[in-house]
Amino acid sequence: MEELLHFTHEHMLSLVRLQPASHDNENSDDDDEEEKEEGEEEDFVAEEKHVGQCKMCKEGIYSFHMSYYKCKDCHDDYLLHQFCAEMPKTLQNHPSHDPHPYHNLTLSKGFFWTHDPKLIEWTCSVCNLMQKELFHYTCDICKINMDIICATMSQQKMDHPSHPHQLQRMAKELVSRCSACGEKHQGTFYHCTTCSWYSIHLDCALLPAKLLIQQHTDATFTHSHPLTLAYSFPVIDIVAKYYPTCRVCKKYFDSYFWLYKCDKCQYYAHINCATSMREPFMSIFLHPGGGKTYKNFKDDDYPNLLHCPFPDESYNLLRHYFLNNKKEFITMIKEEEHGGEMLNHFSHKHPLILLDTHTQQTSVLIVLHSPMKKVQVLCDGCLKPITEMPFYKCSEISSCGFVLHEWCARLPSKIHDHPGHPQHALVLMSNNPRQLLGLFYCDICLLFCNGFAYGCTACKYYVDINCAFLPKEITHEAHPGHLLSRINASPADLSKIYCNSCKCYLKNCNIAFHCPSCDFYLDTECAFLLPGVMRHQFDKHPLSLRYNPVENHPSDYFCEICEDIFDPNKWFYHCSCCAQSMHPACAPLILGCEQHVYEKKYRRRVFRYLNVKFGGTVEIKRLHPHRLSFLQGIQSHGLCKKCTKELQYDMIFKCLECEYSVHWNCL
Repeated sequence: MEELLHFTHEHMLSLVRLQPASHDNENSDDDDEEEKEEGEEEDFVAEEKHVGQCKMCKEGIYSFHMSYYKCKDCHDDYLLHQFCAEMPKTLQNHPSHDPHPYHNLTLSKGFFWTHDPKLIEWTCSVCNLMQKELFHYTCDICKINMDIICATMSQQKMDHPSHPHQLQRMAKELVSRCSACGEKHQGTFYHCTTCSWYSIHLDCALLPAKLLIQQHTDATFTHSHPLTLAYSFPVIDIVAKYYPTCRVCKKYFDSYFWLYKCDKCQYYAHINCATSMREPFMSIFLHPGGGKTYKNFKDDDYPNLLHCPFPDESYNLLRHYFLNNKKEFITMIKEEEHGGEMLNHFSHKHPLILLDTHTQQTSVLIVLHSPMKKVQVLCDGCLKPITEMPFYKCSEISSCGFVLHEWCARLPSKIHDHPGHPQHALVLMSNNPRQLLGLFYCDICLLFCNGFAYGCTACKYYVDINCAFLPKEITHEAHPGHLLSRINASPADLSKIYCNSCKCYLKNCNIAFHCPSCDFYLDTECAFLLPGVMRHQFDKHPLSLRYNPVENHPSDYFCEICEDIFDPNKWFYHCSCCAQSMHPACAPLILGCEQHVYEKKYRRRVFRYLNVKFGGTVEIKRLHPHRLSFLQGIQSHGLCKKCTKELQYDMIFKCLECEYSVHWNCL
């Protein structure tokens, strides 16, 4: 009936028909989105699914109810469900009145022996819930009551776009696992009478088709684009996107559960995470770190705290140590025999001259590291680029190009209580005396190095000079606001824990950094060897370190250097201006990227020879009559003359006068 005069109200009620909610998840064309910029946000306002409260059953009226009655004369919005308003005053043969379905049930708001509903509470014989001031059906013979909700249960259905069959409301409120989110909920569920396994909680059924995550999470988790509700995450898509994790709780997705995803970026979130829809009793099961992150330290308590990542390639642990211990270094400089301008360093046979803006030696050629000009100037101590003055350079201009950072020239001769080798002191040495060209394998970052080292020759324990000064605490931009503490990563209980940057197991490293409140882990390689900004000769803009997929980049990611597709959930470098991305192992390659130096053979997260300075020569006449150059092998170098294996990607010695080439370890 279009109009109804109901016994509960003095005015005529009009039938209002609700339009079916739109659940179109398809993207509109880009042309349509650009036509109306002012009205673009209107498309993403979550539809209003809650109309109001029914005056009879005291429950909400939602869009899936399709229609309801409303009084147009009242200002207090007198509303009734259509099935509540059209319920007869007497029910016959109701199936829920067991064991006497043939008894008549009479609609009432009071109790059968009193007319004051405020005085008496009663229990529904179907759902066993205590009720008060609610319409119900009474059986005068059995002296029992049935609330109007249970009486109209067979009419409370919904057509939901997530399922092909109509869903029926379950008779009782319960605690059960929802087929939409996979979590336990308490309250009203709708289930499919055909597919007995499918039931969804009312809160999940009413989720908006599109939402802005910051509106539901108090801007704790933000994303500039609206997220679209998807009713599954097919396995083939999960695999194609490299098993992405929720951007809120960092957990993986189940292909059968609903999620919110961005149509313009690779941004995914669980529906409970995107809406902060959690049951109170489920809070103890939340993943560590889920929710708003509060700063857990005071800056005043950590005046010299190291903030990672480093701003660029030239910055490193030694520079940080030098800048925060200037008094110690100044004392060392004053004690030097040559007063700071000339330095006799134990690592080099010639005196070193300090080059700065006040240098009067006009004959000295000052060249700085410049990736854009294909100029590589690496410190012979730490193997990091020299991009600014002052620095030390060999005074014998014609003989060699030995250079040192100012801080690398002032290192202490010994360090004690190193976290990786506390039993013995580590002694500074210019190179490993037992290996050709001083090459050694760092026991902290697990990279080859031919720079300065701190070592214990008795235990054959060596670390590069950066890994020798590992701080106890750091912070990292990828996990802001929390301290990361240094831990020993070798115990068995950490063997299955992986680094949040490269997704490699911590069992492959010795020292790592950990946030105990969030279970966030970083190995030393990712924490210190990946600067925040990288310059590359193939891109005129700086590349920024990214920790998640970039906004406005829905397509797959591939490296501009090696042209391989990669997982954007692992850290990578990206240029927003050119929309170019690179592996961390490919981005720092200055002179060798034309030589196919990204190592598919090893798949390291950083360049395998990042701490190796190529270009020196050796002479071993018992093996070869000519001098051999120290290079990295490329495909054209062919096979090793000793082991007959490929030279590509490895450290090699090559004769520039003949075709003799050999692996470093073979020689």
